[in-house]
Amino acid sequence: MTETLKTISPVDGRIYVERPLEAAAGINRALDAAQRAAAPWAALPLAERCEILTKAVDAFVAKTTDIAAEITWQMGRPIRYTPSEVRGFEERARYMLSAAPEALAAIQPAEKAGFRRQIKRVPLGLIVVVAPWNYPYLTAVNAVVPALIAGNTVILKHSHQTPLCAERFLEAFVSAGVPAGVFQYLHLSHADTARLMGDPRVASVCFTGSVSGGHAVIAATAAGFATAGLELGGKDPAYVRPDANLAHAIETLTDGAFFNSGQSCCGIKRIYVAASRYREFVDGVVDLTQKYRLGSPLDPETTLGPVVRTAAADAVRSQVQEAVARGATQLIDGKLFGSSSAGTPYLAPQVLVDVDHSMAIMREETFGPAVGIMSVGSDEEAVRLMNDSEFGLTAAIFSADVSRAETLGDALETGTVFLNRCDYLDPALAWTGVKNSGRGCTLSRVGFEQLTRPKSYHFRTTL
Repeated sequence: MTETLKTISPVDGRIYVERPLEAAAGINRALDAAQRAAAPWAALPLAERCEILTKAVDAFVAKTTDIAAEITWQMGRPIRYTPSEVRGFEERARYMLSAAPEALAAIQPAEKAGFRRQIKRVPLGLIVVVAPWNYPYLTAVNAVVPALIAGNTVILKHSHQTPLCAERFLEAFVSAGVPAGVFQYLHLSHADTARLMGDPRVASVCFTGSVSGGHAVIAATAAGFATAGLELGGKDPAYVRPDANLAHAIETLTDGAFFNSGQSCCGIKRIYVAASRYREFVDGVVDLTQKYRLGSPLDPETTLGPVVRTAAADAVRSQVQEAVARGATQLIDGKLFGSSSAGTPYLAPQVLVDVDHSMAIMREETFGPAVGIMSVGSDEEAVRLMNDSEFGLTAAIFSADVSRAETLGDALETGTVFLNRCDYLDPALAWTGVKNSGRGCTLSRVGFEQLTRPKSYHFRTTL
């Protein structure tokens, strides 16, 4: 009997997508097809690969309206925001296409008489990309498009919550003329995903997901010696210094905490505010939060949709309740947002004060619209608290002093430091994490290094 995946839409609880899961024979066919396609695709000149992939991006962007609606139905983000995911996809894909000629150019050491020496970047082979549901295209494009640019073949395994995203990738690639076998997707069970990652035909795995998922990837890839790039969890902090533009900090950090219903690995989850600005900052965040509109994500007026499933909402509720039991204070009345009790994925945003690091809300990943705010007495205290975490994806500083911000940034244990912004991936910069936030890198020219290997050419030209 064929197993199936069923995507339950958080919008109304109905089955939105149902697909058969691939069995062992189909997985093997995909692996064989990828192997057959690898050498011809890698042999194409870089400019020709980029031309084909540019057409694929064009084809994808042309379907923005349909793709945006599918995102909303599959994972619940308000329809007013989902077109921005396609714009982000386009920005990242086009940047990596533009960066490829320089990033993948051969490295030429200093001239040496009688020799010609160079280091070329050559494709790894078959890349397996395992993508999550929360930003289903933005997380996938970071690896899929650069891997193909570099001459690799790709098999995409997308989340069961967002299976149509894998199918949209294939649709765009086929329409652009990407050869058969170069890009494929598979809908798989967890067990078969692990077997795929451990197959010796797989050269590398790019995974975005939980810390426990990252451990599973490492265990699976050990069997076949595939390399692994991991983008895992976050508990990203922000620090508002005394000299910050407070209105800007309030607007930016409130959005950073609650956009996508807080379901972002790099969303703002804990905020530290200079004592002299603390009360004004908290009042501003509360006032702005109360203006959010929780409701059906199909309504263009909705600014806060459901989280992905009821169990996820209940996990956030549990964190908030635990914090309150330990002495935290909730500043948002859930009644302002209608029903937000257990049993529904529609979850009111929450701002908590009187929090400390003994509480899960300030330590563990919170994948929902809740944020804790603490007062601090100095830069040093802020840095100490920001680093007091098992995660290290991004950190944000709000200040008018660029030099001081860079000094503080140097002391932060994180992959990205923001000044006066947050929760954004610039494709020209390396996207990476430290500690339990992962390893490896995507985006920027550095990202191509994770998807290729160096190959040295040492030619004696005179005898």
